Amino acid sequence: MERDSGRTGLLGLLRASGAGNTRCADCGAPDPEWASYTLGVFICLNCSGIHRNLPEISRVKSLRLDFWEHDLVEFMKKHGNLCAKAIYEAEVPPFYYVPQSKDCLVLREQWIRAKYERKEFVATSISHDACTSGSREGFLWKRGRDSKQFLPRQFILSARDGVLKYYTKEEIVDWFNAIRAARFHYLRTTFPTAPESELVPKITRSYFKEGYMEKTGPTHKEVFKKRWFSLDSQERNLIYFKDPLDAFETGRVIIGSKEHGYEVRASLPRGVKGRRWKAGLTIVTPKREFVFACENDREQKEWMEALNEIISQPMTA
Repeated sequence: MERDSGRTGLLGLLRASGAGNTRCADCGAPDPEWASYTLGVFICLNCSGIHRNLPEISRVKSLRLDFWEHDLVEFMKKHGNLCAKAIYEAEVPPFYYVPQSKDCLVLREQWIRAKYERKEFVATSISHDACTSGSREGFLWKRGRDSKQFLPRQFILSARDGVLKYYTKEEIVDWFNAIRAARFHYLRTTFPTAPESELVPKITRSYFKEGYMEKTGPTHKEVFKKRWFSLDSQERNLIYFKDPLDAFETGRVIIGSKEHGYEVRASLPRGVKGRRWKAGLTIVTPKREFVFACENDREQKEWMEALNEIISQPMTA
């Protein structure tokens, strides 16, 4: 037990040593309590679960619960998150979406696999053509083991790993980043002098808050209609759609600042009643009041907090 606490205490010091170890190496979550003793990185509980599915690449231990041998402690001392970042994230494209702790599992898993399993961002001194280098990616028709039916599958031939891998479903993260790459190329062509730091936020964005509300019209006498709302904090817009998958919005409400006369009230105007939902919400603007009804008090509170956070921020050019 003494040796256990000694190793754990030493690893605690390593995390605070300034080597970038105070946050998860993969998703940025604070105070990681796990580590990969084969990759030399400190990771959070959620990311450690993904690492466990890569036993040939990553082996994990708890900083609090597991015993750490002296040679493993020395290995962690010599490595750490910044060292791993310099190797495995050396050439991350500017358009590539780097997931955070709040993002879904598929984004975080594919980020981890791209870094450590496929080594997509490791610096390379020589760039070879895919065919001549023994690596290739594309679709082939493969016969199933049971049905004997030929179906299209995405294959990846890796000379480095010596394997031919195929997928039984589309890799949504690959498509996501491919779309980001195309958008980034378009922006760089349109704004050739703009720095990457200005272009990357314009590729795609995460909405501040999304969900259903019911909305009435400008006179507040119109029938409340259920709509899907997306709150864009970057552009200060509350956009609404008939359906979440609609390509084009039905309308939008500009969310200004408190200094310009904008506010949000947790109620409906006097005499106005929602169709089904009773948790009222009113956005007050200099020109009119926009009236909504939320499904329950919790949703009303979340929308209030999100809208108030934007309203409290000053407007910029």
